[in-house]
Amino acid sequence: MKIAVDCRHIDSSGIGVYIRECLPFFFKSANFFLLLGDTEKLKFSAKHTNTEIIHCTIKPFSLRETFAFPQSIQKKINSADLFYSPYFNVPGGITVPVYTTIHDIIFPDMPHLSSRLGLAARMFFYRRCFRRSKKIFTVSEFSKSRIEYYSKGKCPVIVTHSALQAHFLAHRVSTARMEKKGFILFIGNIKKHKGLDCLLEAFLIARAEGLPHQLVIVGNRENFRTSDNSFLQKIESLDSNAVTFTGFISDAELTEYLSSAALLVQPSLYEGFGLPPLEAMVLGTQALISDIPVFREIYSDFPVEFFRAGDIQNLKDKMMELLFDKKTSSPVLSDELLYKYTFEKTSGIILKELQ
Repeated sequence: MKIAVDCRHIDSSGIGVYIRECLPFFFKSANFFLLLGDTEKLKFSAKHTNTEIIHCTIKPFSLRETFAFPQSIQKKINSADLFYSPYFNVPGGITVPVYTTIHDIIFPDMPHLSSRLGLAARMFFYRRCFRRSKKIFTVSEFSKSRIEYYSKGKCPVIVTHSALQAHFLAHRVSTARMEKKGFILFIGNIKKHKGLDCLLEAFLIARAEGLPHQLVIVGNRENFRTSDNSFLQKIESLDSNAVTFTGFISDAELTEYLSSAALLVQPSLYEGFGLPPLEAMVLGTQALISDIPVFREIYSDFPVEFFRAGDIQNLKDKMMELLFDKKTSSPVLSDELLYKYTFEKTSGIILKELQ
């Protein structure tokens, strides 16, 4: 079978990880793959004899992709048996069966995250995806339920969990005994659904009550500026060492931060899956996470600690308890939990459904 795969998201964060980690397992199958994307970014696939690159740098969700996609690229894609996109963008002019992955459906669920025009544009692409897809994959039962709600059952929705990148498992042994340092780790951004405001308020109270730990935020300080700068003003009200930003970091540096943190806090109000708690636990770091439905689903069997989502006082109390309790130990995951979510499983389900 010849499968066209949209790889233009390959260097993005969550979606890029998803498709990058699935591709090696795709290549092991008996299928032939047409990879749509930047030739330079896809050159790693050249060693596989069952691949061909269709050079394309047209932006996903752009007007050109939707209404003026080049006929030469259309022709190549339509020579395949089907087209798979790891996101909910579908180029115009594709006549073969389309399969997509929708990681979450946050914008209609949390409409205040975008303008009315922005929401309308996103709903156009969601509905287009519902209409064009023969099957939709998603990363959790929670996301499946939300997609089914908005799509009104237009096509089947299959859960293909997100998963750990292989290098986290590879570093598990070497970092298992790494000494914990005096900092709390946050991985995310300033968008409301990530819950950073809640964490920052809880951290301010905890510091006033004697918490000596730093808060380390993965990312560049400039990326956390807001129109009213209220976020940075709160940080600047603390002493200069209380909150630090890592700036851009490599995978190896992220692994080191995850391994040496005293605690990872994931205060999200909404996620499709949410990987950082899993990554932290695999590397021996305790995770404190909000009790949103998707986290209750994904981490029900894991040794995480939950707090009430959006509850500043409860988050502060839980942080203080975990950081000062001498009996708290690094989480140890069984082999069953270590391999509960893998891209080998995920890619296997996708390929099975594409047959």
